[in-house]
Amino acid sequence: MTDGDLRACKVTEGSGNVLLERVYPAPGHASLTAFQRDRDRIVQARAFRRLAGKTQVFTSRASDHFRSRLTHTIEVAQIARNVASALGLNEDLAETLALVHDIGHPPFGHAGERALDACLQRHGLRFDHNLHALRIVEHFEQRYAAHRGLNLTLGVREGIVKHSRDYDSVTHPELSSYFLDQSPPLEAQLIDLADEIAYLTADLDDGVESGLLEINHIRSQVSILARCYEVVEREHTGVEEKFLFNEALQLMQNTLIDDLIRTTRQGAEAIGAKSLADIRNHPQRLSVFSPQAESERLEEKRYLYNTLYSCPALTLEHDKAEEVVTKLFDFWMENLEELPQGYIDEVESEGHARVVADYIAGMTDSFILQQYVGVKRMVKPGTRR
Repeated sequence: MTDGDLRACKVTEGSGNVLLERVYPAPGHASLTAFQRDRDRIVQARAFRRLAGKTQVFTSRASDHFRSRLTHTIEVAQIARNVASALGLNEDLAETLALVHDIGHPPFGHAGERALDACLQRHGLRFDHNLHALRIVEHFEQRYAAHRGLNLTLGVREGIVKHSRDYDSVTHPELSSYFLDQSPPLEAQLIDLADEIAYLTADLDDGVESGLLEINHIRSQVSILARCYEVVEREHTGVEEKFLFNEALQLMQNTLIDDLIRTTRQGAEAIGAKSLADIRNHPQRLSVFSPQAESERLEEKRYLYNTLYSCPALTLEHDKAEEVVTKLFDFWMENLEELPQGYIDEVESEGHARVVADYIAGMTDSFILQQYVGVKRMVKPGTRR
């Protein structure tokens, strides 16, 4: 390592690197690296485009200005690339993993995911958006004549699986090819915290925009935001509150980014990491926040849960989301023939419940509501088809 960067520990794109391998042969590209090609394949995927119609916190029906799952993803990609650049890591891999990290989310945000998981648990299964993302890029996307899936590099597929949690080979033997006994590269490790930084900033912003959160109340409860607000207030006297709040949000985001960069660097230096193998073989993740930043992150997260995510207005939306997902799941479990033929064809190999979940997970908010209205018309209250 030189000048405090971690370039000796980054994922390289030289020949012989197993992380560059694809399931199917693919010719090289003169002007694009392997991870840049993966980035382009992801951005061009239909599942990626559907993120524009999926809830982050507020549904897009409420305001054109609230984040969708797509705009959130773009913000995470900006942060991830900045952190990777500052550390001398592989920026293309970090950006690509950020762009794909939420591609497996169902409609209606986390409420939709909880409902879908509850439905599957009745059939002895679970819904995990990371593993569903892997199914999307390996199986569902069909853009190429020679094979199903996007044929992404092993490095990107491993990052999809492991960027936010660790799996074990006993519980998930199907993931054994993803080096479950090793830590992921730093490019993958930093994605989860880039995600945290993005939504901790954005959810305060959207919460105030919605009228559900009040700036002075946030200042009284969220210490990192209060500290940043005081800094910008001293620098910009007489400026309207909403502009000071925006400046404070940007400073808060930059503070967390700087902390992530500094602490990741310190962690790698503390173990004497001089190669990617050193990162891989270390049993704990090195891309973390400092104790102070972690404490402030948890404080803000608790505040958001207590004041925004669980507020009556959003609770009503969540309850409706769970109703829609659950009733549609049950309908298609009882009426297999009402699924599109392509999904019916998958039942023998994937199982009925998993196929229904796959169909629902791929929907946008607007499309699933259309399906819900259509099913309600088909099935009158108190009757069964």
